[in-house]
Amino acid sequence: MDEQRLAGGGVLRVARPGDEAGILACIHALAAYEREPDAVRTTEADLTDALFGPAPAVFAHVVEVDGAVVGIAVWFRSFSTWTGRHGVYLEDLFVDPAHRARGYGLALLRSLAAVAVANGWTRVDWAVLDWNAPSIAFYRALGAVPMDEWTGYRLTGDALRAVGTGPVGSP
Repeated sequence: MDEQRLAGGGVLRVARPGDEAGILACIHALAAYEREPDAVRTTEADLTDALFGPAPAVFAHVVEVDGAVVGIAVWFRSFSTWTGRHGVYLEDLFVDPAHRARGYGLALLRSLAAVAVANGWTRVDWAVLDWNAPSIAFYRALGAVPMDEWTGYRLTGDALRAVGTGPVGSP
């Protein structure tokens, strides 16, 4: 993806080394918006390794205004066993509130859809908190459909360690 000039003075591009502080600032702001301000453990070094290490498995597109990262789409490849194709899983989409209503969120989502289409991948998936009405309305306006029949699950902390260290084949 080449750099793309956006209305409102923004530039959409793939993240590059040096963007880590701006990406992390967006992650912290998103966590605060999602009512989990102290949950972020990620460091700039973690982002450097994940995004720009020898075998990146996570990617990011950013919107930059006047040299500062003001929007992010952090994603990774998913895979559908039903279609036999990869897809994009959008982990985080965030635009700084001072830079919203300029089309930056839409530009970021379009860039991910373009990645999927260009690679013959079948979908872009993400999760949104059920109370986040502005985001839900935005996604529905794009034609995205909720996966209401699916319930997400997660193993973390002690439960993750117990399952990960327990004997294989036993409950």
